[in-house]
Amino acid sequence: MEPQDNNPSQTGVTRPGGHSARPAAGSADVPRRPWVVGVSGASGTPYAASVVRGLLAAGEAVDLIVSRASRLTLLDETGISFRDAHWRADLREWLARGADGKPGTFDVTEADLDRVRYWPAGDLAAGPSSGSYPVKGMLIVPASTACVAGVALGLSKDLLQRVASVTLKERRRLVAAVRETPLNGQTLRHLVTLDEAGAVVLPASPAFYAGATHIQDLVDFVAGRVLDAAGVPHRLYRRWVGELGSGSKEEN
Repeated sequence: MEPQDNNPSQTGVTRPGGHSARPAAGSADVPRRPWVVGVSGASGTPYAASVVRGLLAAGEAVDLIVSRASRLTLLDETGISFRDAHWRADLREWLARGADGKPGTFDVTEADLDRVRYWPAGDLAAGPSSGSYPVKGMLIVPASTACVAGVALGLSKDLLQRVASVTLKERRRLVAAVRETPLNGQTLRHLVTLDEAGAVVLPASPAFYAGATHIQDLVDFVAGRVLDAAGVPHRLYRRWVGELGSGSKEEN
């Protein structure tokens, strides 16, 4: 996917005057092992879009689950109506949109979409609902408090929660990017439960030392930390190098 501006924050994407860092596509002989990205109903759909773009830019396959509640959030935050029957076109529009709401900020190719498999949230017989379905792990971005509670209590009320439970029982990587403030005691206890079960609890809290100059930079910082927790390489933000003021310096 190729942004149409000069913002260097999106990893593996060819920008004007830049270069592509996207690894070559894997061999057809290599079994598909995607990352599952679950999008719950919390505010923060630009975080999800940035994570998916980052995964695709790193050459990863993606299995996508968009909860019913998140469709309302996506509609409110972007104006995009996400439909099961037209998920490919709707996903393309979503991934192409910048965090500032500007459409067409990123170029999303057919090859990118070919590496995404979409599962409806109500399909409890979907591939990722079983531990025998090969995946690398799951990233819940953003994770609402209702989603956190459902996963912590093992409710499996929809596919997103079921896959999260499967991820934990199979001892795979689960990252929950919690997007809520303030947090009450009940939610904090649920988050501790997830931590004790082996999940990475990652609050969607952008940092400012990386020299952010645009809302996309703040979104990409959180998305980058999610990918860090998953062990997926990226260049979504400037890393701390132990030098004060380094984030405000122009890149060479």
